[in-house]
This record gives sequence, structure tokens and C-alpha cells, in this order.
Amino acid sequence: MENKKLFGTSGIRGKIQDEITAELALNVGKALATYLNGKGNVVVGYDTRTTNEMLENAVCAGLLESGASVLKLKMVPTPLVGYAVAKLGADAGIMITASHNPSEYNGIKIWNKNGMAYTPSQEEKIEEIYYSKEFINVSWDNIGSIRFIEDIKEDYIKELLAIVDIEPGLKVVVDAGSGAGSELSPIIFRRAGCEVITLNSQVDGFFPGRNPEPNEKNLKDLMKVVKATGSDIGVAHDGDADRMIAVDEKGRISDFDKLLAIVSREFGGKIISTVDAGMCLDDALKSVGGEVIRTKVGDVSVAEAILKEKANFGGEPSGTWLHPDFCMCPDGILSGLRITEIVSKKGPLSKLLDDIPDYHNARETINCSDEDKLTVMENIENLLTESFEDIANVNTIDGLRLTFDNGSWVLVRPSGTGGHVRLTLEATSQEHMEFIKDTCVKIIESLLNK
Repeated sequence: MENKKLFGTSGIRGKIQDEITAELALNVGKALATYLNGKGNVVVGYDTRTTNEMLENAVCAGLLESGASVLKLKMVPTPLVGYAVAKLGADAGIMITASHNPSEYNGIKIWNKNGMAYTPSQEEKIEEIYYSKEFINVSWDNIGSIRFIEDIKEDYIKELLAIVDIEPGLKVVVDAGSGAGSELSPIIFRRAGCEVITLNSQVDGFFPGRNPEPNEKNLKDLMKVVKATGSDIGVAHDGDADRMIAVDEKGRISDFDKLLAIVSREFGGKIISTVDAGMCLDDALKSVGGEVIRTKVGDVSVAEAILKEKANFGGEPSGTWLHPDFCMCPDGILSGLRITEIVSKKGPLSKLLDDIPDYHNARETINCSDEDKLTVMENIENLLTESFEDIANVNTIDGLRLTFDNGSWVLVRPSGTGGHVRLTLEATSQEHMEFIKDTCVKIIESLLNK
């Protein structure tokens, strides 16, 4: 891990042996136990990856050696780890997963007492302990203990089903991608009263049916099966089931922004999303007197804003949604249940999606060095605000987002993982979209050519 940086935007993640090793997991366990002052209970779970038990054994050894005790869940979805930490009154949680990444990747994500992921400031403290290697080492008679927790799955299922009310008889295709939702998600949908067809719901850490990323490219089979079986909806998860994307009864993948808008409209009030969320979300909330508050990209940022604003719901267009009425951990299974509940009462899903207006959008990637990224971001706000006369709002919480008087918007954001700047925009007309895009590209290129 270069530059003394252990955590990325969603925990620790990388290729096995290259970046993620048993030694790393051991020392992360020690660092977390040290952060907890050499005591406390830590919930530990993992997804279906073939390297999980190696990492689980190592991280648990680190926790025990530095005085913490372990509550083992074994193979579970990420949302169950967050739920279990809060439900059991544990001091922290660890999920071993690389989420949507391919099978050669793995990672570690840490959870708070309330089921919310560790914040960047907490992760920095873990990093400091990790790199200093100033771990607490307890005596042999104070080493932590291990307890296996079995009943928590049933508690999770019952509490999920208690907050949704799906009209009986819906036919649902569940595609768990051979990930951590493979066992629980189909069971929960059946117990919610749905007729369930499973796809890629055999547990397999090699992900033989499809890549764990739930996008249109990887969900072709789900799209075909939903249409061929006359199902009402298809629900797909990523590798650890903290995300969800839906397929409508016509076999079409849902637009991520529109899906988020449909659910957000049901909650109303204050809704949290990220700076890259589209205009249709604002439209949906205005129709019910609600408000969209945008924050940085990442589920932790959404969670922090939900707590700060006392919001009803929050989510990213990627399909990562948070349900504060249940738990502060992103939950792809609950997300699937909630969109299915709406379809059962107000569907079909195709009509719900089509009733939300389409806008003209574009994405551009402009390659540049890390040094040039800084130059662009230091100068772009002044240059863009001077170039447009109809700016209604300037948001600099994560990159630069300009919103125009007619609702059109553009986001200039440096990549956190590669050598490029991303340009994302949406406009009410093709002409306005082209004008915004061309203006921004020219200004960015002029900064790079200086």
C-alpha cells in the first residue's frame, strides 16, 4: 500500500497476494483491537470468495491477540454484518469482501456500533496504528474468545419482513451472482409472499455465472429470464449484496437514477444522494414536497449526511441505498424488497420508470497526471463560473458541480483511482448539453496545455 494509505473509498481492497495478504489482515485485526483499547466484541463475516477463510482466520487472530473477542457470522451479506453489530450491541464489525470486484480481489471493511461504516477519520486512526505497529499485546490469560452466532440470520429476516408489505403473487427473479446474497435473498423474497425464480444463486467464489458488478453488461441472462418467464421484476445483487439493481417486466435494466427516484419519492422529506445523482431525483422529490441534499460519492458520506440531516432515506445511483428506519448499513436485499413492494402496489415497473422524464446526458474522461488533476481542480471553478451566466448553484463538496437555472448540471471530479478527470453532465436539451460539454472540455484542455 503506497503513501501510507490503507483505506480507499470503500474500505481496504486489492488483489490477493499483491495487496491483500494474511499478514495485512492479521495486522488490521490488531489495529482495530488496539483502537478499541484491547477489549470489546467484534462481529466478523465474509462473502463467498475463495480467499475469505484465510483472511478471516488472520483478522480474527489479530483481534484475539490484542484483546478483542470475535462474534463469527461466517458467510453472510454485508448488510447482515452491519445489522448484527447494532443488534448484538457489539463494539465494531468487520466484513471481508471486495464487493463487486472479480474473484481475485478481496478486502476488509469496518463497521461502527450503529451499523454504519467507519468514517474517514476513524479509518485514519486505524491506519496510524497499523503503520506504527504499536499494537496492544495482552497476556495469554486475557486473549479474546470466539463465539459463533447462528440465530441472528432469523432475526434479520423477521425484522426485514416486518417493515415491508408486498402484495402476494408477484413473480421475482433473484440473481445473486453467486455472491453473499445467494442463500438469504431468495428465502426472504419467498417469505415475503413472492414466487421466486433463482439465477446464479449457488454459492461460488469464482462467480461462474457472471461478474459480481450488477450492470447491464453482466445482467444479460437476468434480462432474458425475466422476460421469458413472465416475471414482474428481476433483482440483482453484487458480491456482498449491499447493492441492488432491478430489471423490469419487459427485460430492461432500470436506469439507476430513475430507480432511486422511484423509491425516494415514497419516503419524501429529506433524501440524501451524491453529487453525481441526476435531475430526475429532484423532480421526484419536488412532486411530493421533498428535498434532495447532495454529498460526496461513497456510502459513508451518504450515511453521515443522513444522520446530520435526520433524512428519511439515502442512496447512490450505483444501487447502494441506506434505510435509516432499519440500519445504517447499505442493504441490497431490503432495497430489492422495497422496489418490489412499490411494484406490487403501483406497478408495473416499466410504467413507473417510463413516467420519469429522460434528460440528455454525457460522460467524458480526460486523461492527465495526478499533478495536472490538482491544477485543473484548483482553477476550474473560477473559469467555469466566468463562462456561464445562468448558474443557480455551486457545490464543491466533491469536485465541482454547477447547477443551472433550468436544472441542467455538470460535475467535474478528479478520479480517486486513475490518472484522469471525469466530466458528468445532464441537460434539458441536446443543444444545452453539447454547449456545457464543449465549454468544459475546452477549459480543462486549456489548463492541461499550459
